[in-house]
Amino acid sequence: MQVDVVTAAHESHAVFLPATWQSLLRQSHTRWRWLVQIDGPPSAVQAALVGCGAAADPRVAISSHGTTEGPAVTRNVALGRATAPLVQNVDADDELEADALTALGAALAEHPTAGYAVGHARDLMANGVLIEHLLPLPPGILPRGVLLSSWKTSPTEYLVPVHPAGTMWRRHLLIALGGWSALHGMEDTGLLMAASALAEGILIDTPTLRYRRHPAQRSKRTSKFTGGGNR
Repeated sequence: MQVDVVTAAHESHAVFLPATWQSLLRQSHTRWRWLVQIDGPPSAVQAALVGCGAAADPRVAISSHGTTEGPAVTRNVALGRATAPLVQNVDADDELEADALTALGAALAEHPTAGYAVGHARDLMANGVLIEHLLPLPPGILPRGVLLSSWKTSPTEYLVPVHPAGTMWRRHLLIALGGWSALHGMEDTGLLMAASALAEGILIDTPTLRYRRHPAQRSKRTSKFTGGGNR
């Protein structure tokens, strides 16, 4: 099944885009299209995509809206360009595991009532080390509301039960929810909680996302989600 991969890109993270691109080239699932939406000044992002060869690939569609709107609006603009039944988010500074699209797509195909699928995220450190974290939920169907009931938001402990940034979505559910939430620093968490209230999901027992840890992150959240927000 065709998958549209959406990425909100801005100049401060342009340096990481070649690695994101390489992670797409490694995908075992080959029926994908990369929708890159540039937020803010486009030159650095365009140069990075040209330099790594992504801009020359017919599967890559690059667009810029010319203003600085933040990750939620930028992802939603990319969503408006998407036509595939499945939509995969990958942030500009993150990477997908090589079997991510295959594994997540297969989970949704096996469970037609699930509106989204998510796997494990591993922290990608500056030295290349990958750090794994245990999740508080077992793999399998995520019943409606289970993510909200497992979300810890106390001042002393913040824990999102699964990593929201690497979710694969059924496009019709994303559209029904209005796309990514207008919440500062919690755009993907807000969307995931709304989706969990509306539809069941599925958690697969395999890593699908490499969450890059670097000083330019908007948050210092690890894959254990001890602090909220996106970059």
